[in-house]
Amino acid sequence: MSFTYEDVGATRETGFCPPGFHPLHVRTRIGEGERVFHRAAEALCTWEVHRAMGVGIEATADRAAPGVDVTVTLAGLIKAPCRVVWTLSEYRRAGWAYGTLTGHPECGEEAFVVERTGDGTVWLTVSAFSRGAKWYARAGGAVTRGVQAAYARRCGTTLRRLCAPLDD
Repeated sequence: MSFTYEDVGATRETGFCPPGFHPLHVRTRIGEGERVFHRAAEALCTWEVHRAMGVGIEATADRAAPGVDVTVTLAGLIKAPCRVVWTLSEYRRAGWAYGTLTGHPECGEEAFVVERTGDGTVWLTVSAFSRGAKWYARAGGAVTRGVQAAYARRCGTTLRRLCAPLDD
């Protein structure tokens, strides 16, 4: 399968959104401290966050890595094939992004990055650019974008819950 958009990997560039696409940026406070950061990074990079949300995940590897294919299943009905396009593993930041493949209801890219700021606060940022690819995603317009934003907020809420026992 091939990517359904041209700017593969562009979510690495903060705030980038190609013409004709809709941007998304949702930032959620997860907790405090190094232990929370490491737990959040592990949960994010092993698909645990998505599975804890009740989303179906089929991946060709146990961890996010460039080239790993991932199919996200929503409500048992919608299958969304993606491929990881980049990963990030730094002292204070970890995460990855995947891009849409043929058959995905949307067209674009979504990044999930956990960051520990200088004051020790741990944040999850979900950023994306997308547009409808299938008729029902295009017809949904603002509703489809609202569902995507709700999904991003739920990622943050779920990750915060997974990390709560470690919050310093």
